[in-house]
Amino acid sequence: MSAPSPAPKLPVSLAANPRLSSWVRFTGEGRVAISPGKVEIGQGIVTALAQIAADELDVDISRVEMIRASTATSPNEGVTSGSLSVQQSGRALRHACAEVRQRFLTAASERLGVDAPLLGIDDGTISGPGNVRTSYWELAGDVSLDHDAITGAVAKTVAKRTVAGHSVQRVDIPDKVFARPRFIHDRALPDQLHGRVLRPDVSGARLLALDEAAVRAVPGLIAVARDGGFAGVVADSEPAAEAALKALRKGATWSAGEPLPDEDDLAGFLKSQPVETTVIDTRAAAATEHVRTLRRQYTRPYIAHGSIAPSCAMARWDGNRVHVWTHSQGVYLLRADLAIVLKLPAESIVVEHMEGAGCYGHNAADDVALDAVLLAKVAGGRPVRVQWSRHDEMSHAPFGAAMAIEIEADLDAGNEIVGWRHAIWSNGHAARPGRAAQPALLAATEIAPPYPRMISTNPAAANGGGGDRNSVPLYELPAWTITSHRLLTMPVRTSALRTLGAQGNVFAIESLLDEIAALRGEDPIAFRLRHLRDERAKDVIRTAARRAAWKPQKRTGIGHGVGFARYKNTGAYCAAIAEVEGAGDIRVNQLTLAVDVGEAINPDGVVNQIEGGAIQATSWVLKERVRFDRTRITSTSWPDYPILTFSEVPAVDVEVIQRPEIEPVGAGEAAHGPVTAAIANAVADCLGVRVRDLPITRDRIIAAMELAS
Repeated sequence: MSAPSPAPKLPVSLAANPRLSSWVRFTGEGRVAISPGKVEIGQGIVTALAQIAADELDVDISRVEMIRASTATSPNEGVTSGSLSVQQSGRALRHACAEVRQRFLTAASERLGVDAPLLGIDDGTISGPGNVRTSYWELAGDVSLDHDAITGAVAKTVAKRTVAGHSVQRVDIPDKVFARPRFIHDRALPDQLHGRVLRPDVSGARLLALDEAAVRAVPGLIAVARDGGFAGVVADSEPAAEAALKALRKGATWSAGEPLPDEDDLAGFLKSQPVETTVIDTRAAAATEHVRTLRRQYTRPYIAHGSIAPSCAMARWDGNRVHVWTHSQGVYLLRADLAIVLKLPAESIVVEHMEGAGCYGHNAADDVALDAVLLAKVAGGRPVRVQWSRHDEMSHAPFGAAMAIEIEADLDAGNEIVGWRHAIWSNGHAARPGRAAQPALLAATEIAPPYPRMISTNPAAANGGGGDRNSVPLYELPAWTITSHRLLTMPVRTSALRTLGAQGNVFAIESLLDEIAALRGEDPIAFRLRHLRDERAKDVIRTAARRAAWKPQKRTGIGHGVGFARYKNTGAYCAAIAEVEGAGDIRVNQLTLAVDVGEAINPDGVVNQIEGGAIQATSWVLKERVRFDRTRITSTSWPDYPILTFSEVPAVDVEVIQRPEIEPVGAGEAAHGPVTAAIANAVADCLGVRVRDLPITRDRIIAAMELAS
């Protein structure tokens, strides 16, 4: 007798926030208000979610109004990260809207005297035999959505969806094109003041004393804020705030700082620190004799978020209540940390999201929010806007963690892999707010008494891992041991940067696979296909190869390389083929990618995400590296932290493998690892030497050539 089927469950986000009215409302203007807990950070998620809602409710997408996330009204969906918005918010909305639709059909059936199965919905109008009709809006007063979702709601089949699965114009673009103030940087509140915070140039220095005499004479100064080691100014304009900060800096006395690592020996530093060691995965096989072991080390540096506009926030106090406007990726998580710092009940704090100018993980959006809250305390009830400088952003925001990865591959006499050992040394990749008893916000470590600085941890493997993300091969290898060494010290502040450890691990795995294929004299794509059992994995590699016409005839100065991964080993599949040119500095001419996200809700949106990830990865691979000496971060401007310029952007060609029968997953982080590996492998193909330390600069190439000679 077969086991009974498991009881149906609500989607995760809906189970956590089951009240239907928190997701869907019908307004009197013939519109539908959809209120997800995920936020728009440039990835186009509000468009994909609007498509899902429009489909399930049978309304034109132009009627759908996407409400910005706010702790006052929105469902709590945690943080927008990990390419999980479509998976979590999309599934929740699909189920919620399907139930809402059914509730309205039941109400229409009672009002019209027609059986519900005979009724249809067209753009919100509900009609049936005999030309009887009503609408969502006519029935809205009779149908209460203040009910918890049930498990029995049935969403439309793929065949009946008319919006999801098709490319539509992004709903957030018109405001941006026509300069309507959608970005937090462009928002001005009535009676607004401006704030700036004083921070040290030397890493780890603390404020010991402050002479405020000079700043008091600055025209336009409203107030000076001081709480232990936290100090800042509030003024009536941005120029006045800048002038006041400059005067305040002259009166500051700082302690000695904390030493930073040797930037030119990051691997040595990472491998010399106290660590927490975790065995991520093991696979045993019958003992097989090996005749050689390839040992290779790969590194990546600390990487900055490099958002085009620095972080910005606004805050306003009203008695013992505070309202915060922020581009944080997790409004509820930020609220939790603010409640700890301010010693207020969370209900006294409203955190409202507004879009920012690009966010790729845990940047300074949360930090500047606390800055604004602390400065607004001295503003007499007026709102205070705080925008960090470029120097602040590149000095004090969390960075993506540096990584050192060692892989040992045991090979038999035919250079087939019989054993694999993968070890990672890295700081943790997550120190987001709202996840610990202590706050993770910068100013919290400066006020009196200061909270300790949180040492970054790694998400659990079940949530995709951190430094170990994508370290377990998707390939069928007979035996392996995967080990993660997380540093217990953190002289350089680290937290989540797009893909966490996946970029470094895919770079290492795919680079070594290419080396082994070369030893065997085997085509690198054929080598990969031979070691894969997952047909979707094979499909993306074959599709990218076909689209790129792999492999063209060898040309002097031109190289080609391939990279593949399934993000987190559970998300989107992506394969990339790079064409690079090696005259002088490396230039990436062409990137060809294939991606499988299951059901692509908005195929054009998927392409946008893959293109963006591919270009960002190219910038990481060729240029980006946080620079520092033993006392301070030195890459505090664009000349010191170069990113890919428009003239250096490669042509990017993307094919989406549409699988509407499979639940959708996110695309935002799928391309970075494969593109990194593809470029590295193309450089080796072009120059005949392999660079194992990112970024791949002229100096690194020369060093690799000298080592090989």
